Amino acid sequence: MNIQAEIKQRVAVRRQDIIQFMRDICAIPSMESMIGPVGERIQQEMRTLGYDEARFDLMGNTIGRIGNGPKVLVYDSHIDTVGVGDKETWPWDPFVGKVEEGVLYARGACDEKGSTPGMIYGLSIARDLGLLKYYTVYYFGNMEEWCDGIAPNAFVDVDPKVRPDFVVIGEPTRMNVYRGHKGRIELKVTASGRSAHAAVHYLGDNAVYKMISIINSIRELDRRFRFGMGSHPVLGHASVVVTDAAVRTNSLNAVPDQFTIFLDRRITLNESHDEVIDLIKGLIPDYLRDEIKVEELYYDTPSYTGFVFPLPKYFPAWLAEEKHPLVRAGQGTIEDLWGEPRPLGTWEFSTNGTYWAGKAGIPSIGFGPGDEKDAHSPTEHVSLDDVVTATEFYAYLPYKLQQRA
Repeated sequence: MNIQAEIKQRVAVRRQDIIQFMRDICAIPSMESMIGPVGERIQQEMRTLGYDEARFDLMGNTIGRIGNGPKVLVYDSHIDTVGVGDKETWPWDPFVGKVEEGVLYARGACDEKGSTPGMIYGLSIARDLGLLKYYTVYYFGNMEEWCDGIAPNAFVDVDPKVRPDFVVIGEPTRMNVYRGHKGRIELKVTASGRSAHAAVHYLGDNAVYKMISIINSIRELDRRFRFGMGSHPVLGHASVVVTDAAVRTNSLNAVPDQFTIFLDRRITLNESHDEVIDLIKGLIPDYLRDEIKVEELYYDTPSYTGFVFPLPKYFPAWLAEEKHPLVRAGQGTIEDLWGEPRPLGTWEFSTNGTYWAGKAGIPSIGFGPGDEKDAHSPTEHVSLDDVVTATEFYAYLPYKLQQRA
């Protein structure tokens, strides 16, 4: 049997089913981690395809399982999306979307519902061709937009309490294999002052004014990063940016007694957790150390099911070795199926790989249709040909991995 040809033939037969499934899940809003309805639609498809298990976990993620083999392979695709803002500013309905010249424009088309149909159909095709006898495989449709890595952390530690041997992340990779990305940490910097009436503001201690030099120092630090400070040869340069601010004041006629800024700090493999925080603390002048505090943010927001999994908002960088069997299997899958080598890549943004590979040390790669540059935009889109063709990759990879591992 020519496995590649058989996979391609079976994918071609299911082309319209795959595309309709893609349209269906994009049409179901799943913003703010409210993934229950789209999870139900995905589970319906898995049951139709004969998955051994299709259910919600305690957090509310969707889990599908095929087989009971000794090696555990997880296909990870987040099925939540960012919001749409003012729908009136969209040229089309962001959920109904539109198809033009073979491209689907819709919220979630690229980030990241585009990988879900290929994963689910690909695993069922692999099973039917006998390519999964050495594996227990999971499709893991999860919530990611609000806190990277929290869902896979619960997958391993809470439900279903499975530690994978290999993970494939379906974030957009332009149909190439990706092997890592920078990490990040979310921080807040709070300046304390003393309130007073604005008419006699000199009797107070304005917390906003204390932060001005800190903000300027943060901007200068980011400039130094862009010019090479702390740069990694593969992952690129670190960065830091002020992303939000909050002032506490008694009224518009009072001196603020507290001012807080929030930072998104992208980190490379060259930097440790403590070094990252100490670098920000070092921007505070000695005479203000008691009045300006740097804190790591903490995530403890309940999921839509009420499940709480508290953790610090620190997300490590990661990078798989080029010669790792999973990376080589991914590259070999591309060459076997499509007859060409393609360059390895890394993401600019962050993914669930921060947990899978960064914290848990589980070998991981990324592969998915779409370009990350189109994520979160009102023109978000994906090629439907790529959505269908990605199914071939997801079906063939377990076979190729078994040869490499």
